[in-house]
Amino acid sequence: MKSVLYLGTKNYSSWSLRPWLVAKKAGFDFEEVVIDFDQPDTKQKIQAVSPSGKVPVWVDEHVRIWDSLAICEYFAEQVPSLWPSDPIQRAQARAVSAEMHSGFPALRSEMGMNVRAYLRGIELSEAAKNDLKRIEVIWTALLEAQSNNPNAEGWLFGRFSIADAMFAPVAIRLNGYAVPMSASMKAYQAQFYADPDFQQWIKDAEEDTLIVPRLEIGQDNEEYNAIQPNDKA
Repeated sequence: MKSVLYLGTKNYSSWSLRPWLVAKKAGFDFEEVVIDFDQPDTKQKIQAVSPSGKVPVWVDEHVRIWDSLAICEYFAEQVPSLWPSDPIQRAQARAVSAEMHSGFPALRSEMGMNVRAYLRGIELSEAAKNDLKRIEVIWTALLEAQSNNPNAEGWLFGRFSIADAMFAPVAIRLNGYAVPMSASMKAYQAQFYADPDFQQWIKDAEEDTLIVPRLEIGQDNEEYNAIQPNDKA
């Protein structure tokens, strides 16, 4: 049985991007099945493969997993280098990954991932601004900690890890909306946009013509701005 990763629409599904990127970095051979959001059969298709009624979902001959971080952890059982080898760094990587997985609700709500958006003007709440500040603190501290590592490749813990995948959608959000960025945030964002696997996701999303109005935040339309999206559809 070939492994299958069920994804949401690539332009919008931040949760799908994370395990997809990790699977690519791990070198897994898998089939992608995209289930587009907000179609008449979307719910039916997702419920047919996902016990939680959400995507992403990973299916192979051994297991079915329906949570992005759990999927990444399963990958790491097979490819341990997806986490840092140092136990302290590994614990830190898991901590920031879990924080991204469960936190930053205002940022998710007000800056929904949209690959095709570019520097859209939005008014952020104080809660969303605080989410961005916290992300800046995380990125800056971890990148500075790698500044003296001659083998560092520009990722949070030197080499690419699951922690980077968890923050990949934020890089897209920062591209999509006109919000202030520090030098460290710009540098880390550029790291993603120079990555071949990340570029493939961007290319796929840009080629997709589906538009989901409720997820088009920042459009010059009050109807869009009044809707709070759930990008974990």
